[in-house]
Amino acid sequence: MTSWKLVRVIAGLLILLSLALGVPESPLFVSQYWLYFTAFIGVNLFQSGLTNWCLMENILRKLGVRAGC
Repeated sequence: MTSWKLVRVIAGLLILLSLALGVPESPLFVSQYWLYFTAFIGVNLFQSGLTNWCLMENILRKLGVRAGC
């Protein structure tokens, strides 16, 4: 799997996890402050789309994941 595909998978999983922990109707609810983490991920995805730079992708590449779309 390429670094960019892994970024999408990781971002999607973190968004789902933070929603599960932050939405009061969820059986896994902990605190609504988890929704700030959801917003943080969204802002980073937006920034990545505008600038073509992603910190998570750089980290994955340094860990040996091959680059690609």
